Amino acid sequence: MDIGTIIVFVIIITVSLYGVTIYNGLVALKHSVSKAWSNIDVLLKQRHDELPKLVEVCKEYMGYEQDTLARVISARSAVFAAREAGDVAKLGAAETLLRQGLGNLFALAESYPELKANENFQHLRQRITALENTIADRREFYNESVNLNNVRIEQFPDVVIARWFSFAECDLLEFSAEEVQDVSLKSLFS
Repeated sequence: MDIGTIIVFVIIITVSLYGVTIYNGLVALKHSVSKAWSNIDVLLKQRHDELPKLVEVCKEYMGYEQDTLARVISARSAVFAAREAGDVAKLGAAETLLRQGLGNLFALAESYPELKANENFQHLRQRITALENTIADRREFYNESVNLNNVRIEQFPDVVIARWFSFAECDLLEFSAEEVQDVSLKSLFS
């Protein structure tokens, strides 16, 4: 073998190894996004299971607040449908409605001292609030994973491997502008 053949052989091996490294990095990012989504999905399922219990406890005390309870159940169904479909955009919108409904429900519960004192209500409220906080944390992790994935598949030379192996962009889990604003408690009681 002459030196030219050896140099070509070394270049081919180097480029191949670099391509494999890029591919493996993209696969790791794709799985990181899937893992982050799975973490959110587990929490959404847990909250989905807790909400009917909360509504049932509230129904005993809040006979005149059926509209608020119905909105929470409707939003719960929308979250479930979006989660099952894997539609991140619809999930964000449904989450906004659910969080607003829960905020209204908890604010209205303040008008019912017997409900506020109910041990089941207190437990469910704490459990759902903890789940909400954890979902917010996991959403941040998911969005960071999505961002890393999306940036990486657009960067050169990764974009070549990404297109060749059909790596796709992922959607961020975003909530509406109303979700990130401060809630006006005055409007809830007017």
